[in-house]
Amino acid sequence: MMGDSQLSGWRVFISALIGLTLTIVPLPDALEIIRPDFLLLIIVYWGLTAPRLAGLAFSWLCGFGIDILHGVVLGQHAAGFLVVAASVQYFQLRLRIFPIWQQAFAVFMMLIVYQFVVFWIDGIVGSPVFDLRRWLPALTGALLWPILVATLDTWNRRRR
Repeated sequence: MMGDSQLSGWRVFISALIGLTLTIVPLPDALEIIRPDFLLLIIVYWGLTAPRLAGLAFSWLCGFGIDILHGVVLGQHAAGFLVVAASVQYFQLRLRIFPIWQQAFAVFMMLIVYQFVVFWIDGIVGSPVFDLRRWLPALTGALLWPILVATLDTWNRRRR
């Protein structure tokens, strides 16, 4: 019989795989520009729910995986994921008591910070893309946050 921490560890891993899959699945161009950062949203969720299981090393590894899959500068997304995960850990106790709409706003701000870090590194490398559409995934991620929390909370409460 698996213990609760082992079961939760598997849930973190499985949800990260689902988030990674949703991040790399090809979409039509019209939907691609509004695709939320699913893996980052899952990292934020687990950072609030189980910070010991999904900490800074986990978020950095997930971001590094995105770097490898997208073929960008190694560490670009990893740095953004790490900044967001560190802020989630810092504000974790405060964020957990917020109503869901306030959490969504806080998540929106964290996703903006992530997009800024990626934009900044793009600028350092010499390939800045300044387009207002760059910031749309942060908005869709914030709008998706209540649904993601409800889904993962329901899955997390279920005992097997």
